Amino acid sequence: MNAYRLAAPALALASALAAWAAATPAFKAGLFDPPRQAPDFSLEGTDGHELRMSRYRGKVVLLAFGYSSCTAVCPVTLATLAAARRELGPLAADVQVVYVTVDPERDVPARLQAFLHAFDASFVGGTGTAAQLAGVRKDYGISAQKITTPDGYAYSHSSFTYLIDRGGRIRALMPYGHAPSDYVNDLKILLKE
Repeated sequence: MNAYRLAAPALALASALAAWAAATPAFKAGLFDPPRQAPDFSLEGTDGHELRMSRYRGKVVLLAFGYSSCTAVCPVTLATLAAARRELGPLAADVQVVYVTVDPERDVPARLQAFLHAFDASFVGGTGTAAQLAGVRKDYGISAQKITTPDGYAYSHSSFTYLIDRGGRIRALMPYGHAPSDYVNDLKILLKE
């Protein structure tokens, strides 16, 4: 009888925890555990203002790196992020996409803005000097290698997207190739916090 009295509360607790875990949505992206503060930076924004991560405190930020002359990965990433924002409906007002170029030679603010606005007019890009952008890439663990091509040059670069919460903490990292619905899942979790 004593064994039953001891086991019953443990079983009830285990059952409650299992039910809670099943009801709690899980992230699709890889989590940062513990989360870390997103490094701040200062770049020239495509919206005519200084681009700083701290400017978006209070919003959930999707931070990606790429360049406007990219013909493969970058357009797919931006189309995916735009589709996710559309799926969020009114909740998208609390989500900001920030896109930092890896190509300071070609991606002047006007060109980068035109590229981003082809996907979603709310997207904000950042550009700067080669040294400024290298510093931001280093802070975020982004690799970018310039490659000579018959047409000039291209970049091989990291293609994941950071998910940053309202408090400016990096919470997750979404690898390239995930569907908009995976972003929507994770954004809804972050927006509820």
